[in-house]
Amino acid sequence: MLQFLKPKARQHVPVEHRANFAHLYADIAWFGVVAGSALAFASVYLARLGATPVQLGWMSAGPAVMNLLFSIPMGSWLESRPLGSSVVWTALIARLFYLLWALLPFFLLPQAQVWAILLLTLLMNIPTAGLNIGFNALFADVVPAEWRAHVAGARNALYAIVYVVISLVCGWLLDSLPFPAGYQIVFGLGFLGGVMSTWHLNRIRTPQDQVAVVPAPHSRKRPRLRFDVVKGPFGRALAVLFAFHLTLFLAAPLFPIYFVDVLGLTDAQISLALAEFNAIVLVGSLFLSRFTARWGNQKTTAIGAGLVALFLFVASRTQNFGVFLAAHLLAGAGWALAGGAMVNYVLERVSERERAASLVWYNLAINGAMWLGALIGSWGGERLGVQPALLIYSGLRLLSALFIFFWG
Repeated sequence: MLQFLKPKARQHVPVEHRANFAHLYADIAWFGVVAGSALAFASVYLARLGATPVQLGWMSAGPAVMNLLFSIPMGSWLESRPLGSSVVWTALIARLFYLLWALLPFFLLPQAQVWAILLLTLLMNIPTAGLNIGFNALFADVVPAEWRAHVAGARNALYAIVYVVISLVCGWLLDSLPFPAGYQIVFGLGFLGGVMSTWHLNRIRTPQDQVAVVPAPHSRKRPRLRFDVVKGPFGRALAVLFAFHLTLFLAAPLFPIYFVDVLGLTDAQISLALAEFNAIVLVGSLFLSRFTARWGNQKTTAIGAGLVALFLFVASRTQNFGVFLAAHLLAGAGWALAGGAMVNYVLERVSERERAASLVWYNLAINGAMWLGALIGSWGGERLGVQPALLIYSGLRLLSALFIFFWG
């Protein structure tokens, strides 16, 4: 069943990489537990507590704001520390916050919980800024270029399998248990997944594990934010991916309201839609290497972005749950391609020497897009209505896909 983990014969994988690949797979599987539980239902929980579109917008935008503020200092901090241990500590600190989410109903009233979760989300994304930069660098260090598409596709597939199972289980729990006890169990499950994911990150061995990653003497004189690295191919890739993520997060704060208020879905129905999406991501991930071999990472990312745009167009035109479920076929296929190829598309346009400085820019661009998208998206939803806003945002997504294809 798990043959997708080894499309090449096992004996062709160098012995020194096998253990790292196994821990990368286990890491993403346990993070699938986090995503299918705490992350999948946090915004739905806020919506059921009575959160406004602006508050839900900040739930999406808050992480991006903190990543913007802390990417540069975290990037500088990572330069002077061993990469592996830095990734582990930032992951551990960030994931402890899921336990606090689970404890909030014991101490706070509903509206106070909304603000508390927003505050905790801001705080947890300080270490997450370092984790985002550090993990991309760690992945590049421990996975040879010729294996990156294979490992990324396998990780996406494992993530999807676990997400499908966990989100369905969580939907059943939330419909079966009284409110908010069900959500406390879901958030506790997210905490468990985060701890186990971090344990496997700790088992990954990098070439620099025994030596501190100290920057070259001349690098200390350079500005902390390197403007020279955004020239040329990397700068174009950065621009088009900024546009794509902006359009992605325009819709993000409107989905919980669309689920709860427009479609009137139960938690079990929401979990079914999320599970279907990730099941299609799984199937699509099996073919990621073939797509990237034929089209390259840039065009594969663009095709995936176009399918995600078509999903939003179909979803915004219906109040029928069956059609909404069918639209997730497009979303899952699109994200399998775009999500799987995107990081490799960026890494292709980054020299190994400038990788750290370039990934800081990538983190800033993506999180800037998330922040602006979530805030503008919630503002548009309040003024235009949820469905008209989603329809407009689908057209903008399609434009961003064309930018990636022809200009990126």
